[in-house]
Amino acid sequence: MEPKPNSLPIQIRRATLSDARSLAELVEIAGDGIPTYLWSQMAKPGETPLDVGEQRVRREEGGFSYRHATVAEMAGEVVGMILAYRLPDASDEDRGALAELPEFLRPFVELEFEVPGSFYINALAVRAPYRSHGIGARLLRKVEGQAIEAGCHRMSVQHFLRNPRAGGFYRRHGFRVVGERVLIPHPARPYEDRSVLLVRDI
Repeated sequence: MEPKPNSLPIQIRRATLSDARSLAELVEIAGDGIPTYLWSQMAKPGETPLDVGEQRVRREEGGFSYRHATVAEMAGEVVGMILAYRLPDASDEDRGALAELPEFLRPFVELEFEVPGSFYINALAVRAPYRSHGIGARLLRKVEGQAIEAGCHRMSVQHFLRNPRAGGFYRRHGFRVVGERVLIPHPARPYEDRSVLLVRDI
């Protein structure tokens, strides 16, 4: 039987290298099929997509680096995480590089270009048995402090329109919609959807 989240203390802390496997698993949950697909394209013989995800999380730099992650830990288990960092200003060179990305990824990056300098939440996930107990809210509050320390005046995030639970969560915490893009059906997510961009001033 899973322990009740209310019955054990939850520690919110910065991620370490030892959290890499758990972080990759939670990124898979947050990405709704996209990370698994991308990682499967990079996998070498004998590697699973999750192995590739763990390797990418273990990097010192890059959007999925463990250095950008904050975790919720309960009884020695990582039960949730948030991955967030300051977005740079988009240069003409960055915008020109859009054409080199897989077509189904371009809408996400286009929306990132609309919120330069914001503290961007790339991924937020809590394992199913621990949801609806305030863990996501605690992770969000922790990241708000990190955003302030980074000199950011607003936070940003995207969510899939087909995931109204995520949209409701961010709206309850003061985020407002500022844009969206149509997503192209793809083997990673073979159905019509939109990515919705939200921001919150801090």
